[in-house]
Amino acid sequence: MSDITLAFSIEEYAARLAKVRSAMERAGIEVLVVTDPSNMGWLTGYDGWSFYVHQAVIVPPEGEPLWFGRPQDVNGARLTSYLDPASMFSYPDNYVQNPDVHPYQVLAKVLVDKGLAGKRLGVEMDNYYFSAKCLETLRAELPNAIIADATALVNWQRAVKSEQELVYMRRAARLVEVMHQRIRDVSEHGLRKCDLVAEIYDAGLRGTDGFGGDYAAIVPLTPSGKDASAAHLTWDDRPMRRGEGTFFEIAGCYRRYHAPLSRTLYLGEPPAGMLKAQQAVLEGLDAGLDAARPGNTCGQVADAFFGVLRKYGIEKDSRTGYPVGISYPPDWGERTMSLRPGDKSILAENMTFHFMPAIWTDDWGFETSETIRIRAGAPAECLADVSRELVVKP
Repeated sequence: MSDITLAFSIEEYAARLAKVRSAMERAGIEVLVVTDPSNMGWLTGYDGWSFYVHQAVIVPPEGEPLWFGRPQDVNGARLTSYLDPASMFSYPDNYVQNPDVHPYQVLAKVLVDKGLAGKRLGVEMDNYYFSAKCLETLRAELPNAIIADATALVNWQRAVKSEQELVYMRRAARLVEVMHQRIRDVSEHGLRKCDLVAEIYDAGLRGTDGFGGDYAAIVPLTPSGKDASAAHLTWDDRPMRRGEGTFFEIAGCYRRYHAPLSRTLYLGEPPAGMLKAQQAVLEGLDAGLDAARPGNTCGQVADAFFGVLRKYGIEKDSRTGYPVGISYPPDWGERTMSLRPGDKSILAENMTFHFMPAIWTDDWGFETSETIRIRAGAPAECLADVSRELVVKP
């Protein structure tokens, strides 16, 4: 481990492991199989683009976690995690994407060899990286095991950020500031959208004099005109045109920590409906920020925002935010709480959210959002400093 530089101290990793084990005990889980790469990284430091094949971190009742993955990724685990090489296990490479065998056959053998097969086993059933075949294989190989759903058990432990995590998120916020400034500098009639996205990537990765950026878990969402009526379209090679608005939902990313930030730009004269939506969203954003305090609920933040929208005669039925932090594709959210009416999750200091008030109509979309930190005695802190108003260029 002397040859690597960890993103966090050994003491912080130990505290995270203790939090997870406490949550496991409350859930009646003795052994946890973690497949979400965000959770794997948060627990051990492991960082690699290997989540397209089966991998896992196994949390036993005691001792350090076990890393499990493809043979060619073992050195990546050695170079990025704090784990002892003796805690790393791999499956033969002919198990990769082979319908006749499955890596979890080997994972089950690891559990047997470690005396963990008879324990109550928790798996992340509703997770991008854990398939139905994974579950079927574990049940076939461990017929006497009790397998329980432990979806988001680790995610919930990530909700309150440490001081070092906040350092990384603030650096990500500096990166997204640079990215939005580049958008404002270069956007013009006739510029191909693919060239604009290249500028966004250039700004986000080159970063600042002090540090560069990482790849974000979601690609830039940059639809224009009627395409902006859809929330999750990306880009093509068509030129930008006058008479169209474009929203930019992008994130700065540093050490896998994200600071998403959306803003909207219009070439020409914005329609009256978009200007009305902007007024409602900006007022609602301030109301939500004021409600986002420790002890209040996620639902109260949403109620404050949606109450302003209703005053303007605007109806919106989607949630208006979610927690963010460390993440890997395809999503930068933490997949726990939601800023939506009725969510009774209680806010605590140093939780971080993407507060995402957006309006989509059949003809256009308007987005302005903030990555926020919950703080004591004041409205939520916005980590980035980018003017919220619609950017209008001729």
